[in-house]
Amino acid sequence: MRIAYLDCFSGMSGDMFLGALVDAGVPARLLEETVAALDIGARLEVSRVNRSGISATKVDVYVHGEKELPREVYWEQQAHGHSHEHQHRHGHGHGHNQEHVELREHNYGRTESSQRAGPALSAAEGAPAPHEHGRGLKEIREIIGKAGISEGAKSTAIAIFEALGAAEAKVHNIDIEKVHFHEVGAVDAMVDIVCASVGAEALGVDEIVCSPLNVGGGTVKCAHGTFPVPAPATVELLKNAPVYSSGIQAELVTPTGAAIVKTLASRFESFPEMKIEKTGYGAGTRDFPGHANVVRLTIGEAQPELAAKTPQETVTVLQANLDDLNPQVFGYVMDRLLEEGALDAFGVPVQMKKNRPGMLLTVLCRPEDSSKLTELIFTETTTLGVRKRQENRQALARKWITVATRWGDVRLKVASLNGTVTNYAPEYEDCRRIAMEHHVPLKSVMQEAVQAYLHDQRVRH
Repeated sequence: MRIAYLDCFSGMSGDMFLGALVDAGVPARLLEETVAALDIGARLEVSRVNRSGISATKVDVYVHGEKELPREVYWEQQAHGHSHEHQHRHGHGHGHNQEHVELREHNYGRTESSQRAGPALSAAEGAPAPHEHGRGLKEIREIIGKAGISEGAKSTAIAIFEALGAAEAKVHNIDIEKVHFHEVGAVDAMVDIVCASVGAEALGVDEIVCSPLNVGGGTVKCAHGTFPVPAPATVELLKNAPVYSSGIQAELVTPTGAAIVKTLASRFESFPEMKIEKTGYGAGTRDFPGHANVVRLTIGEAQPELAAKTPQETVTVLQANLDDLNPQVFGYVMDRLLEEGALDAFGVPVQMKKNRPGMLLTVLCRPEDSSKLTELIFTETTTLGVRKRQENRQALARKWITVATRWGDVRLKVASLNGTVTNYAPEYEDCRRIAMEHHVPLKSVMQEAVQAYLHDQRVRH
């Protein structure tokens, strides 16, 4: 299985993704033809740049003959009364009304990780004057639907735009069909999103996997005021995705970048096991000292272990060293942790400082349960600290079935890989209860339960 791994250690934006696609081998001509097919007054400029020692591809989108200003620069200029011509050109004199929200910040969605630079081109190179009231999703769907690209790329592009619109609608508490992208912002976003869809299809991979995303920090200015990073729409789009901040005080993941990842990535994990074929780097505009402002796209063949379609999930690992806890309390704590939702809990004997014997308590749990289980460990044990980390686990599909024995029903846990049963085991508590009630050896109950299961399988097949 051929996969692509998107490494977002410096965030993610639409133009960074386009740069990575081109650098990984997607023809720039294909993306240029895609922009021309949209017929919305835009064009691409592709160049090579250096970001903290890394050579990368930079893709800039010209809308109506002008490069976009980064939004934080734009709002700073507005605060000082500058750039009146640019304000008039892009319609920022219009106010909101109750019928729709114009998402003007998307004009300047290139933020710290990908902001544009350089003088604007002559207006003579641009398209006709923009619409007064922006474009809604209906009009955007129609434009994409008429473009000369594949049906698969159209569906993907519309799905990305709808994800973006749904996030903005949630943030502003309006119906998604009343979300309006300001004219230039809609053009800019359409170029990024449609080219991302066409380019992802051209990669010819079976799956796109994404790393945890570095969202940055600090605050960002947009049409609705100053917000902490990540911006509200970005937070909404990245629900259930692993995120972190490396400490860079800048917005690294844009709403458009988040919408692309949300739609294209099938899962999030650390670098997968694969045979690497090629790698591409897409650049943002800023060059952070000591930090390469790029997104990396790695293409390769997944190893057989990875290609096995086993469910994957992120789990939290909690650990604490205990050297002065009553052993009876330790057993009680283990039971409580499992009752409260821990996926697993176990203890390992360890030799601690001053040669004191102790126990290493390890708990596996769902991320959403980590806080309450940490509180339980602090409350019920003598530890002064609990370590926490996130890990990815690949688990076999499993189900419960019930078999009949001469003493009563017993549940069995059956595990399978790609539909083939690999493991099965009778439930201990069921077997223990029957053994106690009927005064028979526990091992006899367990053996008969297994024999009953194997007999049922032979009958079915």
